[in-house]
Amino acid sequence: MNYKLKELREESGITSDYISKILNISKAFYSQIENGRRRLSYDMAVKISKIFNMKPDELFYDDHKNVLK
Repeated sequence: MNYKLKELREESGITSDYISKILNISKAFYSQIENGRRRLSYDMAVKISKIFNMKPDELFYDDHKNVLK
């Protein structure tokens, strides 16, 4: 499960419906990404990270955080 993605979305006051519309995917598909039931393509990771003004590595890869410490 991608707790960080869901937590960030909720903290930002953004609904999953809003993000799914921006990404042109169904709300169910986006929910599956957040819940780890759908594999995330690099292109989709880039699109999602742009919504939050982040780089994909910052949002999706825990190893990235460990390297920066």
